[in-house]
Amino acid sequence: MQREIVAAMLAATAAASTPYVTEIEDWRARREERLEADDGWLAVTGLFWLKDGPNTLGSAPGNDIVLPASAPPRMAVIDYAAGKATIHIEPGAHVLSGEKPVTTLALRADTAEGGPDVLVHGPLSLQLIERGGRYGIRLKDKDARQRREFAGLTWYPVSEAHRVVARFVPHPAARTISIANVLGQEDQQPSPGSAIFTIAGKEVRLDPILEAPDAKQLFFIFRDATAPRDTYPAGRYLYTDLPKDGAVTLDFNKAYSPPCALTAFATCPLPPPQNRLAIRIEAGEKKPAPLH
Repeated sequence: MQREIVAAMLAATAAASTPYVTEIEDWRARREERLEADDGWLAVTGLFWLKDGPNTLGSAPGNDIVLPASAPPRMAVIDYAAGKATIHIEPGAHVLSGEKPVTTLALRADTAEGGPDVLVHGPLSLQLIERGGRYGIRLKDKDARQRREFAGLTWYPVSEAHRVVARFVPHPAARTISIANVLGQEDQQPSPGSAIFTIAGKEVRLDPILEAPDAKQLFFIFRDATAPRDTYPAGRYLYTDLPKDGAVTLDFNKAYSPPCALTAFATCPLPPPQNRLAIRIEAGEKKPAPLH
């Protein structure tokens, strides 16, 4: 009996160190590194929608955009109108963009070609974002408490049974699906087809979207019955390679929570109705610890 127990333990240890398990564990470690980076989601501490006209920024309470105490009482003014935002830095405030001092700058948003202009003052960084015609300033703070105190993510054990090869059925004509976000906005996103597969003995269909016309991956936004108790209530995300020979591989060990699980200042897309599943997919990232 003792010999059987030892054999079982050795077999479990060998299974836990297969190349596939190592691949998934490395992928998960890289996800945590990205979250903890200076510009990662754990550093996001604010989102301020701009009003028409001047918007003042600084640490003093009377500003339109109140920054942490590491900023000057009055750091800048952003003039905003019709989707255009220009920042004017107050004399004596040291603000950089591209490692060069800034005095006045017409800001590019995150949806612009080449990405947003990033303004840096000490541990703080700011950038202009656009969502459905609304423009706002996203604030990141390298000294954010949630970043300093981050204890890591929790995951389901790696399971090769949750790496599934799905049949990919292209839509007969160009099609879009409506994707809502946490702001209550909806956007039509191109969906090239459906992934159909069997998991836990049940056939499942998920519709991905393409985030750009030249996207190199499919983006699946889904919710399953592990939510809200075990996984993030709003759902999870999964990227896959593009279909090949009528098939696509979905590795749910790489399913992860949206940024909204880690910060209240993200603008996450939500699963469309057809991607809200009645089955449990016990793989990938579990629900993060509550935000404080």
